[in-house]
Amino acid sequence: MGGLAQLAQAAGHKVSGCDANLYPPMSDQLLSAGVVVIEGYSADQLSIKPDVWVIGNVVTRGNPLMEAILDRGMAYMSGPQWLAENVLRGRHVVAVAGTHGKTTTTAMLAKIIDQAGLDPGYLIGGVPEDFGRSARLGQGPVFIIEADEYDTAFFDKRSKFLHYRPRTLVINNLEFDHADIFPDLAAIETQFHHLVRTLPASARIVANAGDDAVSRVLARGCWSELHTFGAAGMWCIDSEAPFQIRLDDKPLGALRLAMGGQHNRLNALAAIAAASHVGVPAATALAALAAFGGVKRRLEVRGVVGGVTVIDDFAHHPTAFAQTIAAVRASNPDGRVIAIFEPRSNTMKRGAVSALLSDSLSRADRVFCFAGGIDWDVAQTLRPLGATATVHDDLTSMIAAIVEFAADGDQLVVMSNGAFGNIHSELLARLKTRPTATQRAA
Repeated sequence: MGGLAQLAQAAGHKVSGCDANLYPPMSDQLLSAGVVVIEGYSADQLSIKPDVWVIGNVVTRGNPLMEAILDRGMAYMSGPQWLAENVLRGRHVVAVAGTHGKTTTTAMLAKIIDQAGLDPGYLIGGVPEDFGRSARLGQGPVFIIEADEYDTAFFDKRSKFLHYRPRTLVINNLEFDHADIFPDLAAIETQFHHLVRTLPASARIVANAGDDAVSRVLARGCWSELHTFGAAGMWCIDSEAPFQIRLDDKPLGALRLAMGGQHNRLNALAAIAAASHVGVPAATALAALAAFGGVKRRLEVRGVVGGVTVIDDFAHHPTAFAQTIAAVRASNPDGRVIAIFEPRSNTMKRGAVSALLSDSLSRADRVFCFAGGIDWDVAQTLRPLGATATVHDDLTSMIAAIVEFAADGDQLVVMSNGAFGNIHSELLARLKTRPTATQRAA
């Protein structure tokens, strides 16, 4: 919604907006864009008298401002509907969908298509380092969007991506998530099936060849050109450096990517395949990716103190935990990987994927979990990890324990989809003030 507000402002509208909690980087972006930001949902905001209220999917019945809007009969619509009618119409929409990798793949596509000189618009659920903001209107024919399967609004329970009508669609992978919205993976697959049904025959679907759930979706019907990627796909990448990209076994060039991890190499492969549909050659895409600066909160190094590196990652699902840990391990095989996480997403809070948790963290040398406010037994779930994992209900004491445990060469990987009590800065500050290794030994 913050990105959408920036797009509306750039399109010439006067925009204001409100949320329960405002914090950087989005609050800073909105202020910089000239968007008036209001904290809270008080009904006195009706005095603004906008032409239309654009409603995000966190707003529910009982929200005081929403109730006042309904009582007055004022005009309102969902964010995805406003976007479709006012920004996406008439443009070649490149949509990136799937459980994992949407933000990074969308940012990669923005980098590739921008470097190709096509001046794309984009809307990304994170801040790409190459652009410094999560949304841009762009003047070119292409618009790139992170396409989420979460529901649209309290009055429109379809997945958001059904509004976007893409001509190029990436489906990275599918797993059970959003347990507050979907009862099971089959329900999510049905929403993706509905999305595939909206694509014209001239569209291209770029689909993960190694994902069973994606294959099930496409088996229910596919009316568009299909390009697969991955080890068994049309587009594939060698498993070892120099990571040669191939299309139908024809070499196209080597992928040079600063971001580590096999999952990010697959994200890049999907982006190259999708960009080719709008006319960007693989060589141009590879050159752009070699200069790709990454995305904030995706394996972002927040600082190094006393040989200890603090990394911020948005991972909030067991599969993402495993991928992140593997990527950090591969980039620094001789150092310890210390995983620090909180079960914060709605799916994790409900314990819906808890059976996957201990295995996903098993490659970390040490695990710290902050479980304050969680009503299921996280400690029992992590019991297979033994003394390697500890669960804490107090964030301050957990930070102290992490700082006490950390040693030169360690990688502290903080994984959460929230602010996590500003733990990254707290860790760096505490590491700066702790005694040196020599002083501790004495």
